[in-house]
Parts: sequence; C-alpha cells; structure tokens
Amino acid sequence: MRQFPGLIWILWLGVLDIVDCPVICNKAEYRIGDECCPMCSPGNHVYKHCTEFTSTSCVPCIGSTYLDKPNGLPGCIPCRHCDPGFGLMVKHPCTPSSDTVCEPLEGFYCTDPTKDGCKAAQRHSSCEPGQYIRQKGSPSTDTVCTNCTGDTYSDGSFTSCQPHTQCDQLNLQQIKPGTRQSDSECGQETSSPVAVIVCVVVAIALIAAVGIGLYLKKKKKRKLLGSDTEGHSLRNEKRWKPLEHFSE
Repeated sequence: MRQFPGLIWILWLGVLDIVDCPVICNKAEYRIGDECCPMCSPGNHVYKHCTEFTSTSCVPCIGSTYLDKPNGLPGCIPCRHCDPGFGLMVKHPCTPSSDTVCEPLEGFYCTDPTKDGCKAAQRHSSCEPGQYIRQKGSPSTDTVCTNCTGDTYSDGSFTSCQPHTQCDQLNLQQIKPGTRQSDSECGQETSSPVAVIVCVVVAIALIAAVGIGLYLKKKKKRKLLGSDTEGHSLRNEKRWKPLEHFSE
C-alpha cells in the first residue's frame, strides 16, 4: 500500500509528457511556437520573431500604414482614406502610430461616427420655400426645417418666417398677394381700364373738335376774302362805265 503514492507520481509525470500544456505569455509578449516574444511598440511591426537566443526585431511602419497598439504583427495596417465622395475630409493625418481621422466636409453632417472621427457623412438638408431654418446643420446634426404659418413667408433660406408686406400701409397697390413661399408684390396705383378708355375717348373728341373748329374758321376766312374781292371788282366796273359813255 505504501508503494501506491510513488506509482501515482510516476503516472502523473507520464501524463505531463503526453499532454502538451499551452504556453502562457504576459501582456507585453506574443506567442510564436513555444516562445513568448516581446511585442513591437506602436508605430512598428515585427521584422524577425524572437528565438531562444535573440529578441524580437521590429521596424517602423512606412507609407500610408500604421499600428496604434503594441503588437506582434508582421505588417502594418493601411491608413483610412477620407473620401470626398462620402462627404469626408482629413481632420488629423495618418501617422505610423495613429490612423487618419476624418470629419464631414463643410455643409455635411456625420452619419457614421467613430470614437474621434467619422466614417461617412451626408449633405445638410435644404429647407423648401414655405419653410424656415429652425436649426442650422452642424457637423453632427442635419438642418431642421419648419413650415411657415399665418400671414408669413420664407423662400427656404430664412431663419424665421417674415410677415407679408402690407401694400396699403405704403400707399401702394397690391399687384400680387403674398403666399407662404413669397412676399406680396406692390406697385404704384393705376387707373381702372374703364377710366383709361374714357380718358382716351375724351382726348380724341377734344382733338377732333379743335380740328373741326380750325377747319371751319379757315373756311369762313376764305369766304370773307372772296366776298371782299368781288365787291372791289364791282366798284371798279362802275367807276369805268361813265368814262366809256363820255368817249362815245
């Protein structure tokens, strides 16, 4: 019975030889085979793994690549591209130890935010005529539009609805009433069509009357001149008749 503990120990050692226990590395190391290699610092990647006799060999990330954490990777990650087609521009450029940070273009707002940037953006909404801008769009929020009510209007670019112009208060005539999309149109007061027609008829009548008067006056003058000429001829004829009688 005393030999059983020794036998159990031998069997346990045999199990350890058969079972491959996993190698557990600490947080600053990564596992390659049975080795725990030191990680490369952010901005660097593994050039050669460590061995039993050498440490990990690391080199910096180059080009548009980066690694922002300690790692055991053989290569770096490509930097993000801020695509204007998605409404993005660069906020912070890529470095060997940090990715590119994007932000919305002017007039856009972020629709897919990240911890410190944005992945996609969309153009701010435009308010329609008849609406005013209740809240302007920001890099994180869209424009908020609200309809005009009552006797007010907006062309879509106002930050508040404006009251329609009261033409009568300006001593003007309303040409076109205001709507929710446009203001009233005012102009100088004009006569009605009937009044215009009457004025034209009166003017034509006056011109005709003046013309007729001048014609009659001229005709009368010519008649008077004709009568004077005839009388003068008769007087001369009477004056010469006695002379003709005397000569006989």
